[in-house]
Amino acid sequence: MENVIPADGAEAANIKIEGEKISMVSSPAIEADAQLLLHFDNSIIFPGLINSHDHLDFNLFPQLGNRIYNNYTEWGKNIHQEFKAEIAAVLNVPQHLRILWGIYKNLLCGVTTVVNHGERLHLDNAPINVFEETQDLHSAVFEKYWRLKLNNPLKRKLPVVIHTGEGSDKLASREIDELLRWNKLGRSLVGIHAVAMSKQQAPYFKAIVWCPESNFYLLNKTADIHQLKPFTDILFGTDSTLTGSWNTWDHVSTARGTGMLTDEELYQSLNKTAAKTWAINTGEIAAGMQADLVIAKANNGGAYYDAFFATRPASIQIVIQKGNIRLFDQELLPVLAGTLKGKSFSLIKVDGTYKYVEGNIGELMASIQSYLPGVVFPVTFIQHQII
Repeated sequence: MENVIPADGAEAANIKIEGEKISMVSSPAIEADAQLLLHFDNSIIFPGLINSHDHLDFNLFPQLGNRIYNNYTEWGKNIHQEFKAEIAAVLNVPQHLRILWGIYKNLLCGVTTVVNHGERLHLDNAPINVFEETQDLHSAVFEKYWRLKLNNPLKRKLPVVIHTGEGSDKLASREIDELLRWNKLGRSLVGIHAVAMSKQQAPYFKAIVWCPESNFYLLNKTADIHQLKPFTDILFGTDSTLTGSWNTWDHVSTARGTGMLTDEELYQSLNKTAAKTWAINTGEIAAGMQADLVIAKANNGGAYYDAFFATRPASIQIVIQKGNIRLFDQELLPVLAGTLKGKSFSLIKVDGTYKYVEGNIGELMASIQSYLPGVVFPVTFIQHQII
């Protein structure tokens, strides 16, 4: 790739990919024998987004709720009383189809790594990285035998990822204290939501996954991130469509609007900081790193972070994961066709633009619709083809 401008303000660079990794980042021209040379104007490049909290099998749900809640347990009880039919309809879709749609939801937004919260999926050949090297506990309320699981010596090397403090009341705050009190083995904790967390509690967590759009929808409040960030790392998550938009960039815009992280901190919560927490070889544009990259048009004419935060699915030109092209704009087909010859892609329409996405997303959408006829997808399927 030639003449790409990093979204964090670094100098324009040429980037060479070999296999699954970035082999070179430099200002000189890429060698003439490179297999593929792409030139981009008025574009930015950034590491593939890391979504540090999603429930992949819950992304066919509409947003459910009818008021502001005090905590997640109140919300959970309410939706199972008031929205039984809606929940049953979505759960009628086989789980493997719901999971695959959750993966595509992330890919369409430029997410190349997602940390799934729930049972291990053991997926093969997914078009994004699904990180599962964790011990997932739902919460102190909904996870049976959570104290025993938390203190399982056989899993002490894994980080414990758990919803905690998801509320605006004293119950939510006490839940965090109870979690810390029962962490007898001193396990590495990654707390999700942490709306009720204090700066006194924060140092006991390796990181907090901030999901502001979900928090505002349920609680009309989010974590005091500006007070917590001196004491623990802040990562970014979307949760599922039960409590937020399918579009990751809507969540990011909500986060930026709070002003609780600087642009640099918010940017790094989606790449470098998250990669450090999960100990994965991505999140940076540097030689030797896994080639997870996104190039997008600089829509608003702004520079660097302004352009990054103006990104939307429609402006994404190419998504590369492990050195493989997983999504690209239709305008790039003439350049990429030779390299992608024989591979399966689907042409889709999203927000008035046309993209090719790996695999047969049309077949997936039709399968889902056979179980859930009323489902509304954010993209229109045009055709599947072998390039």
